[in-house]
Amino acid sequence: MALTLSPAKYGQLLSQTMPKRIETDAELDHFVEVMEGLSRAIAEGAAGPEETALHSLLTTLIKEYDDRAYPLPPGDPVRMLQFLMDHGGLRAADLTPIFGARSIASLVLNRKRELSKAHIRKLAEFFHVSPAVFLA
Repeated sequence: MALTLSPAKYGQLLSQTMPKRIETDAELDHFVEVMEGLSRAIAEGAAGPEETALHSLLTTLIKEYDDRAYPLPPGDPVRMLQFLMDHGGLRAADLTPIFGARSIASLVLNRKRELSKAHIRKLAEFFHVSPAVFLA
């Protein structure tokens, strides 16, 4: 379903926001803040098609920057887990609720124990990623 936009209203939103390809984390933070405001307006039913279109545009720009600036390492589930932990400033002890014990988290991180299906499911929920990123 295509949105019917008012060129004047959409143009005004674009001139206020000035969306462009994101080059820095500061720009990312700015556009995320704008997008969150639009998300609230959409959730409250206070957004028109122009706000929805701008939200969609910002979502695309943010995802493109995130994929470019913070690419996920391919293939290795433990390496992926370490990457996500580093990115979030987490330690093995922080994963105790997922693994049930800090010792199990350490064994997994030291490649002395494989991730179970339950671990993969919980890690995916915790990090808000697809379970596929923890599969070899």
